[in-house]
Amino acid sequence: MPEKAADTTAEQPWPVRLLSMKIAEYVEKMSVLWVEGQVVQLNRRPGARTAYLTLRDPDVDMSLSVAIQVNALDAMATPLTQGARVVLQAKPTFWTQRGSLMLDARQIRPVGVGELLARIEHLKQLLASEGIFAAERKRPLPFLPRRVGLVTGRAGAAEKDVVENARRRWPTVRFEIREVAVQGQGAVQEVSAALAELDAMAEVDVIVIARGGGSVEDLLAFSNETLVRAVSAARTPVVSAIGHDQDTPLLDFVADWRASTPTDAGKRVVPDAEAERRGVADARARARWLVVRRVEHERRQLDHLRSRPVMADPGAFIEAQRAELEALTERARHRLLAAVHRASDQVGHLRAQVRALSPQSTLERGYAVVQQRDGAIVLDQDALDVEELLRVRVARGDFAVRVVGLP
Repeated sequence: MPEKAADTTAEQPWPVRLLSMKIAEYVEKMSVLWVEGQVVQLNRRPGARTAYLTLRDPDVDMSLSVAIQVNALDAMATPLTQGARVVLQAKPTFWTQRGSLMLDARQIRPVGVGELLARIEHLKQLLASEGIFAAERKRPLPFLPRRVGLVTGRAGAAEKDVVENARRRWPTVRFEIREVAVQGQGAVQEVSAALAELDAMAEVDVIVIARGGGSVEDLLAFSNETLVRAVSAARTPVVSAIGHDQDTPLLDFVADWRASTPTDAGKRVVPDAEAERRGVADARARARWLVVRRVEHERRQLDHLRSRPVMADPGAFIEAQRAELEALTERARHRLLAAVHRASDQVGHLRAQVRALSPQSTLERGYAVVQQRDGAIVLDQDALDVEELLRVRVARGDFAVRVVGLP
């Protein structure tokens, strides 16, 4: 017979009894431990020294059978009832005859509300340190969702409160409703599954998770870490509407918006049609008043422009410009004539100067110009020869002379 499980083969298998013995030996090595759960079934027979109960994990659908001495139950301050949350000290045992695992309990204690609140507070601080509750992670709710997802209890008043109040505000709002367990066994799994299903729908623009009020134990599912992380990971904005205003499960902190009650959630997820209608009417009235005011202002401006002389007599502007042009032309003509006269006078003056300084004027005063045959002007008598023929120019004409003698 193979010694270890890894040595077994199809040709050399373990019989069931040997496998049961091996499991029992392994479980027997486990230490005594403390475990927490919810009592869902209690079987205590009169006169029996041992009682049996079923301990379930409140977050998942999983349970274990527990055997406990009656005197341990009697030692509790208050009688144990179904639905109570407890912690118990137990030794795991494996019953080879039935092939089942159970717990042999030594002590049992109820989990009080204070302890539950302390655990919730510890989880709250842990999640807050991860930033799951951060304000920047909150997403705005849509103005008018195409479809509202609603996760609520079966045949509960919360569903009616959300739906009726939403339809009072916006009669055509459409809902996608998922009725699930909202407390007790399977609540976390059902709410998380419904959330995931609605989150996957393209037309669902906002999801409301609603439940009526209850005790701390009743609302524990909405402080569960698995559900909180599922809401944090959802792509669709989530509204928490759990209990009353004084109830604050962890779902309120991770949700994108917290409603104080399911009724408040119904009012928040859709706008008020009547208020929007009044808003549109007010906006149209303001727009109309602004348009009328603008038209009146423009009309006054137009009247003011039309009252100006240039608008009353359009030709007046042209006449004024024509008169100014004529005045400028006349002034330019006068200035030009004056400049011509000044230039004429200056030319006459210069002519007189030139005439007074000209050789002709000198000749007219009786002087003459004597030139040699080559045209050179005689300036020195020493340049002359006797019998040399000279040309004498006077004011009116010229004549020839001959040098008769020199001094």
